[in-house]
Amino acid sequence: MTRFVPLILFLVLVVGGGWLIGANTAPGEWYDSLEKPAFNPPGWLFAPVWTVLYILIAVAGWRTWMRKDTGGAMTIWWAQLGLNFLWSPLFFALQMPVAALIVIIALLLTIIMFIRTTWHPDRVSAFLFVPYLAWVAFASLLNASIVVLN
Repeated sequence: MTRFVPLILFLVLVVGGGWLIGANTAPGEWYDSLEKPAFNPPGWLFAPVWTVLYILIAVAGWRTWMRKDTGGAMTIWWAQLGLNFLWSPLFFALQMPVAALIVIIALLLTIIMFIRTTWHPDRVSAFLFVPYLAWVAFASLLNASIVVLN
């Protein structure tokens, strides 16, 4: 049972933090007024996708922490979380899509670094980040397209 207390804390931190940031930086009139690419998904899709991704991110962080990996992989995990939580305020609240693009590219690189770093010691954690990598790659393309179109 003691082993699952940190998992619950990771879930509360990541899922709760994501929901809190999402609720406080929800797209508004400014975002609605932007020109968007044809492949822009419907707004209702983002919350369920991010909820699943945040669960996967939390589990990977918990597994890394349980391995006592306080160095490389855990440092990268914290870096990606910080970049992830920074993107929405930059893009939606501060209306800075170029700065958000820089952050999301850095996020994409940290996700790749986490996958590479955890590949041998914990392939499950690496695989947990693959859907995250795919979604952030797509979101990077979407962010870049918005910058170009506007």
